[in-house]
Amino acid sequence: MKLSRNKKPLYAQITNILKDRILHGVYSVGTNIPSEPLLEQEFQVSKITVRNAIKVLAQEGYVETGSGKGTKVIRNTSSSKLSKLKRFTEVLVEEGYRIGKQLLHAEVVSNEEESIALRLFGERCLRIERLYDLNNEPYIHFTHFLTSRVAGMELSDLSAQSLYGLLEEQGVTIGKYRDEFSVSASAPPSILKALGIGEGTPLLKRSRYAYDENGELVEYSEGFYHTERHRYVVNYDA
Repeated sequence: MKLSRNKKPLYAQITNILKDRILHGVYSVGTNIPSEPLLEQEFQVSKITVRNAIKVLAQEGYVETGSGKGTKVIRNTSSSKLSKLKRFTEVLVEEGYRIGKQLLHAEVVSNEEESIALRLFGERCLRIERLYDLNNEPYIHFTHFLTSRVAGMELSDLSAQSLYGLLEEQGVTIGKYRDEFSVSASAPPSILKALGIGEGTPLLKRSRYAYDENGELVEYSEGFYHTERHRYVVNYDA
């Protein structure tokens, strides 16, 4: 995997990628992440860079290292700044599912192309489409609209890292968000095709408004969930 040489330190980029894989079940609890030589080969970096990345993961409590035993995953949940509730993907991973994601499309759009760009962000915004799969079956289609403040974001990283993590690299920290849920039987044809389902299939729709620490809207997204594959779950911890 090619890392960017023009932004945060290489070890930090590797840390974020490995953490994302842990959180999405690619490396499950109780198993080892790839060996240092394999990570050096994948990311084309030095041994010290890989060791620094693993050191951070260990400090944050995701892995533990042992001489001759490799690096074992010991936690696959994140510490949310916004809520003590577990993320939906964390619930799925705890149930033994593996979450994959891919970047479908990304471009800067104007109010002539997307009416929502005018209503929420003014004349221009960044539009991103992503597809999540559940054990290799298409499950969630996301369309994100982001403030033009992050138009220079490294979009290729969206297949390897979290969106909010990349926003933080651009100096944008999420302070709060609001989710709205509804049922839709009229998703756009392109979304139905991506999810591999027929016209008229009811889908859970989640609309999210994410604001920075100053209360400015930085992201609006629409997610369509194929809940016949798995229901949307929220776990509440006492």
